[in-house]
Amino acid sequence: MTFFIFLLACAAAATTGVMFKPGAWYEGLVKPRFTPPNWAFPVAWTLIYLLLAWAGYRLTLIPGSQVVLALWAAQIALNTLWTPVFFGAHQVLAAMVILALLWLVVAAMVVVALQLDVITGLILFPYLAWLCVAAALNFSILLKNR
Repeated sequence: MTFFIFLLACAAAATTGVMFKPGAWYEGLVKPRFTPPNWAFPVAWTLIYLLLAWAGYRLTLIPGSQVVLALWAAQIALNTLWTPVFFGAHQVLAAMVILALLWLVVAAMVVVALQLDVITGLILFPYLAWLCVAAALNFSILLKNR
């Protein structure tokens, strides 16, 4: 049951991607050459959300995981916020600030999770890696589209 609660939180975050689609505004932006193809985003995020829910569930089974679970809650809130700010409000700079905070929270979450349970920390690592790509993409869009 606990896994499904984490999955529900991830589904709520994912819903913003349905509500705020990239659309013509995003297509019209100057993007870097390393921009992943459009099909890669839903594939990556589906996998990341499944891994996030699994990691969250595993963390509930570990004594002393309160801090990392608080980080989990903070990251899902920031994750949910980024899409409407970037795709909805077209606020690329504000989205970059959110993404930087999200990266810091997820990096801290990975470090703390690794200390508690190596497997859970490794489960979270693809998320941090994808956020590196997302941050580079967001930053490049910010610079190329003044």
